[in-house]
Amino acid sequence: MISPIITEAESKVSLASPVASPAVHRNHRDSPGNLRLFTGNAHRSLASNIAHYLGVPLGEMTTTQFSDGEIRVQVEESARGMDVFIVQPTCAPVNDNLMELLIMIDAFRRASAERITVVLPYYGYARQDKKIKPREPVTARLVADLITEAGATRAVCVDLHAGQIQGFFRIPVDHLFAGPLLAEYWLRSGFGNGDTCVVSPDVGGVTRAKSMAEMLKTSIAIIAKRRPEPNKVEIMEIIGDVKGKQCIMIDDMIDTGGSIVHGAEALMDRGAAAVYACCTHPVLSTGAVDRIAASPIQKLVTTDTIPFHEIAPIDAGHIEVLSVAPLLADAIRRIHTDDSVSELFDRSW
Repeated sequence: MISPIITEAESKVSLASPVASPAVHRNHRDSPGNLRLFTGNAHRSLASNIAHYLGVPLGEMTTTQFSDGEIRVQVEESARGMDVFIVQPTCAPVNDNLMELLIMIDAFRRASAERITVVLPYYGYARQDKKIKPREPVTARLVADLITEAGATRAVCVDLHAGQIQGFFRIPVDHLFAGPLLAEYWLRSGFGNGDTCVVSPDVGGVTRAKSMAEMLKTSIAIIAKRRPEPNKVEIMEIIGDVKGKQCIMIDDMIDTGGSIVHGAEALMDRGAAAVYACCTHPVLSTGAVDRIAASPIQKLVTTDTIPFHEIAPIDAGHIEVLSVAPLLADAIRRIHTDDSVSELFDRSW
């Protein structure tokens, strides 16, 4: 097995000593002194990277389980009057991480925190965002209600599976995008010319692919597919010219890898010169990494919204991980100082 890629930021964080927290000020714009950053067990390395970029230490908190599996949370420092940010992607094990998040929110609400912002790099249950068949739940809405009722006053998410999930919350939601981060990687790697084509693996991802194509100044293609059942996909047609092109497939998440692999095979059958893939959330359930490694995909580029290296071994020659820690740290800083978050994406490409 090849050991996982560790980003440069992660390697620095592991060696850096904690930065002393400045004195507390009540005015958010005057100082980050009342900003407190906490994390559960879902993705501690990402939270440490965010703390590094913010120049603040991670807050002291204990999260354990009783013998019957009940989660216990104990905040080990005062949170009264503080602007609290909780970093907790609700990734696998989804139910444990979600419940831990809800308990942490309740703990800070009862500890009289001034504001409680949940930072959800990955929003679990996002694919259950609408009713497709009779008597189905809309679980993405239920999760939003649970977070709100627990006491969160704001949420920060990265590349939600469906945009309408923002409307499921009754609190402000800052929706961040990893597209520019991925686009910068491809530009640095020499893509972004007439020989490159950005491909959406389904009709629902056209907006995402269009944005990437505009950043890279390339053409776009769309793979039309249907799902006879969950995690099963059938390619129907490819819309757009991919012959002789370096194709970059982009999706918000990769789970089993079926869609991206079948799409890559279809692109090669249509004459593509090479196929690459990128996504924000590497869910990568059992067998996905091997499936991708055996496919025509030459490289998969993803981010660390999910603790990727804890899920599956990484083939260093085929998979690269980019960190969203700088993006999240900048968003947290702007929220804390009541500045615009949308300005993060105002860059002219």
